[in-house]
Amino acid sequence: MINMFNLNSFKNIGVPLYLLIYLIFPYSAITQTLKTDFVRNLENSLNTRDLEFIKKNFKNDEIPNIQKQFSKITNEFPDCEWTIKELNSNIPNTNILRIRVLGEKIVNGEIYVLESNFDYLFSILNGKIDQGIIKNLFTTIRNDNNNIDISFKIPNKVLTGSKYDIDIILNKPLEEVLISGAIKSHQVNSFFEQEILLEPLVSGGIFKTTRAPSKPGIQIWSGIIAHPKGMISFTKSVDIVDEI
Repeated sequence: MINMFNLNSFKNIGVPLYLLIYLIFPYSAITQTLKTDFVRNLENSLNTRDLEFIKKNFKNDEIPNIQKQFSKITNEFPDCEWTIKELNSNIPNTNILRIRVLGEKIVNGEIYVLESNFDYLFSILNGKIDQGIIKNLFTTIRNDNNNIDISFKIPNKVLTGSKYDIDIILNKPLEEVLISGAIKSHQVNSFFEQEILLEPLVSGGIFKTTRAPSKPGIQIWSGIIAHPKGMISFTKSVDIVDEI
């Protein structure tokens, strides 16, 4: 049996999260000496839902977009909490922030859990964050209480034009029970309004070989696993590069 499933109906917010972070950082006023305070203040601003700090540190024409994306996330998961910490960087003139977003909500008596992790790489030019890049984005929303034993094997980085594998593995497949799922790529600036076909997973997961775009950039994959123990929605970014 094949079902039609709209990702928005499952509250997939991986792309809004991506866009929110992409919008937040590029124009923030910050100096090397104030970096620790900036991270603390940014984290506090997001967790208290007080965007005054962001309004004071971003270009005016970006603020409406930031507010829009932030509202999408907090409307879906009102209790979500942000954790931001600085990582040591071995890349010259590059800083790295590791960001984690956690949240829960109850829908029809079921608990849906959001977890999103990603790195943000940036340089500082004339007191402002410059050349910001998101790496290693991985977001899941699940209502299975972590009872589904599943492995996600999607690369963080691939060469332009190269073939690469995407493996979503059910480590304990059910032989006599139907499990369905699907995965699909889309653009960074797309909110993935289209429907996705859920098909039976007769091989114990999703196994896909695809080819990277011919130009450098970011490729986003989103998908669904429908299992008797619950459902899992996921979003993963893949960095498309000229060299590794």
